[in-house]
Amino acid sequence: MPELPPTPLKLVLVDDHEMVLHGLDTMLGHFPDDVVIVGQSTTDTTALRMVAEQRPDIVLCDVRIGKASGLDLCRQITLQYPDTKVVLLTVYDDEHYLYQALRVGASGYILKRVDGRELVAQLCRVREGETVVDASLAGRVALAAARLHAGQFWSGAHLGLTQRESEVLGLLVSGHSNRAVAGKLVVSEDTVKTHIRGLYRKLGVSDRSAAIAVALREGLFR
Repeated sequence: MPELPPTPLKLVLVDDHEMVLHGLDTMLGHFPDDVVIVGQSTTDTTALRMVAEQRPDIVLCDVRIGKASGLDLCRQITLQYPDTKVVLLTVYDDEHYLYQALRVGASGYILKRVDGRELVAQLCRVREGETVVDASLAGRVALAAARLHAGQFWSGAHLGLTQRESEVLGLLVSGHSNRAVAGKLVVSEDTVKTHIRGLYRKLGVSDRSAAIAVALREGLFR
């Protein structure tokens, strides 16, 4: 008896822009044998309810959903509904977000410039158990892994910190003021503040104590 073709994968779309949802609906509508959209949501709360009701194979969501976080939504879904996979579809071409996505259980990280046929192919790979990463980011991640293996990386590199941001964070952990950090690194205080804003953004924090807490929790400095 010939093998039956796989049933279309069930998909929930989550994005805070109705235009994006409409565009995805139209684009994926060209592949009815592969994908069926069982829900669309502009909020994380509605998305969770749809997952509970529809039990989709995959949730396709952005990194940011209005004021909410797609990363937090991903964590909730993977914990509460382990049979549902989450793929981030975003404009954020940033290794930091990719690392965070993988840490909270995402099965994929795809940039919104993908075309419909490639997106469907990636989603099918996810259903088969693969983890997919946009090709442009995958190359950078592979290079990062090679450098890490060779011992060429610094504390916090895996979190997306630059070497100078790592140096600044290490001095903050040691209790240095902005002025003292500037003196140590022989740069201006304004430059230090710029580095601090950058590392706050990458660590997902808003103040010094939270940044230090992340550094200590991650064991970045001993």
